[in-house]
Amino acid sequence: WQRCSLIIIFKTIAHNIMKILLIGEYSRLHNSLKEGLQKNGHKVTLLGSGDGFKNYPVDIKIDSFFFNLKSFKLVAKLIDRLFKISLNEVEIYYKVNKIMSNLKAYDVVQLINENAFRTLPSLEILLIKTLIKNNNKLFLLSCGVDYKSVEYSLNNKFRYSILTPYFENPNLKKSFRHILKYNTKEYRKLHEFILKNTNGIISSDIDYHIPYIKEKKYLGLIPNPINIDKIKYIKIKSIDKIKILHGINSKNYIKKGNVFFDKALKAIKNKYGNKVEIISTIDLDYNEHIKSVKNCHILLDQVYAYDQGYNALEAMAIGKVVFTGAEKEWLELYNIKENSVAINAFPDHKKIIESLEWLINNPSKIMEISANAREFIEKNHNYISIAKQYEKAWSKN
Repeated sequence: WQRCSLIIIFKTIAHNIMKILLIGEYSRLHNSLKEGLQKNGHKVTLLGSGDGFKNYPVDIKIDSFFFNLKSFKLVAKLIDRLFKISLNEVEIYYKVNKIMSNLKAYDVVQLINENAFRTLPSLEILLIKTLIKNNNKLFLLSCGVDYKSVEYSLNNKFRYSILTPYFENPNLKKSFRHILKYNTKEYRKLHEFILKNTNGIISSDIDYHIPYIKEKKYLGLIPNPINIDKIKYIKIKSIDKIKILHGINSKNYIKKGNVFFDKALKAIKNKYGNKVEIISTIDLDYNEHIKSVKNCHILLDQVYAYDQGYNALEAMAIGKVVFTGAEKEWLELYNIKENSVAINAFPDHKKIIESLEWLINNPSKIMEISANAREFIEKNHNYISIAKQYEKAWSKN
């Protein structure tokens, strides 16, 4: 009897172990999810490009190489301009298609975005069709701009969004082409294809949750997973000079609202130069960026958001006071008080100055928010418990 019971238990455990393919990595979200899933006993493969200079780790690296060479860049740009065909994206399709026969028999395939492979929409559809044919379930993670979120923003349904600078100055259209492309016929077709064939859609934060609320296949918001075992809390014991870090991704400077931080920092430097040290970095890879975060007290992350992105959450896990999206919708969702865990960064440099001055004149608040931020991450973003939420959503649908 005991032997039979053990066999049943082992069979049940084996049956619940899933083979999972995560496609795409823009922020370390899929890496942390992978680590949580592995802790829970699952077999996970991560396919992605590493996301350029950020250089995130992946198991299967697929990136454009040939047409990123200096000698071919001009040719690629010229063909793109004349014929609206990206040779980089064609190269990515060719590389993925070549290994597609190895991407079989997964219980779950999750796309980090509708354009997870970063190839042309028509080619993306071909790749996803093969994935659907060769695997069990397909899920879409909405954690970056897609057709739905761009459409929602274009209809001015948000109080402000990453498209706000474009609304205020249509001359910036060229700077927003990588976002506005999601509102074209080709990307709408891709969106509708995925919507029809996916087992469900999950969002990672409020900015992507709101546009999907009425969608039938929407499974709800699962917070970003943060590996709290890898990312250690650094307790602030004393503060001599307050270090403020402004980490810039040059490609996203406008849409993240970095201009408001720059204006605010200029005023703060003039007034509190003896009390603060201002550090600005541009386009650091992931490991170097984390080193910079560990060395500051306050991180200026982004303005045009309701909720925190991945960069902000990791900084909060380390124990930093982060200026980021912390709107009333986020406060209500987690039932927390304003400025207790993170500082809401408004698209108004004067308000950012006020918040910075409040912290500079009350350094004990920096220590308090630092501890609260880590506690918040442990409670709401623990990568192991978040992985279990994904497992539950995948199994049910």
